[in-house]
Amino acid sequence: MTNVASRMIGFIAGSLVFLAAGSVARAACPIELAVYGDTQSGSEIDFTPTGTSATVTNSFRIILDNNVVLNGIVMWNEGVSRPNGALMYKCPEGDVTGEELAACTPWHGVIYTSDDKGNIGLLPAEGVEAPKTLILPDLGPALRQSSTYGGSGFSKVPWDVFALKGCQE
Repeated sequence: MTNVASRMIGFIAGSLVFLAAGSVARAACPIELAVYGDTQSGSEIDFTPTGTSATVTNSFRIILDNNVVLNGIVMWNEGVSRPNGALMYKCPEGDVTGEELAACTPWHGVIYTSDDKGNIGLLPAEGVEAPKTLILPDLGPALRQSSTYGGSGFSKVPWDVFALKGCQE
């Protein structure tokens, strides 16, 4: 074997180890660092660590086109336990009334997940591996109908399904 062939084999073997390590790192991404994308609009969901909140189990933001950012939280309800998400846009600070909060919340609903086999589940709390797909039912129609934007905040509305794109560092 020539020196060049030996180097090529070493390079290929090293590259495969690097690629395999990258796949393992992505597979172990916790939900609080996950990044999801919508292929139709280019919108993105970025999760962030929630911290020490007693009621909020997940924090995230959706970045729409024209750099419109909606802030999201997830709280599990009592009784039939479900991860209820809410997306807010330019909500007032401090004490707000229910009416004020409703006016700046263009979407709320249960957040579902799906795996590679199509099994449907519920969004997990932090510390769990990020699911492959998120489903935010009726997100697109709710944003289209929202008076919050008056039709001028963004030009492309995301679909209800977001696929895992990667993991923040």
